[in-house]
Amino acid sequence: MASREKSNEFTEGYIKFNFKLNDGNPPSPEKLVKLNEWRQKMYGLGVIGAYPNGVGFGNVSVKDGKYFIISGTATGRLKELKPEHYVTVTDYSFERNFVECTGKIDPSSESMTHAALYEAGEAAAIHVHAMKPWEKLMGKVPTTRSDVPYGTPEMAYEMLRLLRETGVRKQHIIVMAGHEEGIIAFGRSLDDAGQAILKEVVPLLNDKKIIKSKKVD
Repeated sequence: MASREKSNEFTEGYIKFNFKLNDGNPPSPEKLVKLNEWRQKMYGLGVIGAYPNGVGFGNVSVKDGKYFIISGTATGRLKELKPEHYVTVTDYSFERNFVECTGKIDPSSESMTHAALYEAGEAAAIHVHAMKPWEKLMGKVPTTRSDVPYGTPEMAYEMLRLLRETGVRKQHIIVMAGHEEGIIAFGRSLDDAGQAILKEVVPLLNDKKIIKSKKVD
């Protein structure tokens, strides 16, 4: 099996961890049915998509045994995802800032954040971008520190801290203060994560769906 390793020290908006992509089969279609159902809903709401410059945002994932399946980087712009747009994360290390995965596409830049949720016992996650809800929910629901950037081990540790120290497991949603527009929902199922977005985020969306940042997931 061929593999490809990358060391990333990119500016904000790109993958910030080192990773190894093993060239293997993407996840089977039957494992993606529910994932794609919720991803389509989020895309339809405009909280997963692309900015005017073409840069995509938002990602989804689900636990798969001892691994997890996550959408690939820069797939937010795509209306529908196929198996080749997902990878299976098979290993990760916060200490080494490293992710290993199998598939045909580079992993989402938020893979480290999703990994923290699974390490804490959750089973699904949906990461969206929405300016108005992000502004209105900040500090009202569990919120990461504003000095913690997305896609880093520090953000993973923030997820673990909030899961330990707050009642976020009941709310199923976290605002990422250091990641403009970034909100992540999670739970023991994709329905838990999706319903949290519908309950907490969607009512705060306005007709214009204000989008002004240029970050990518």
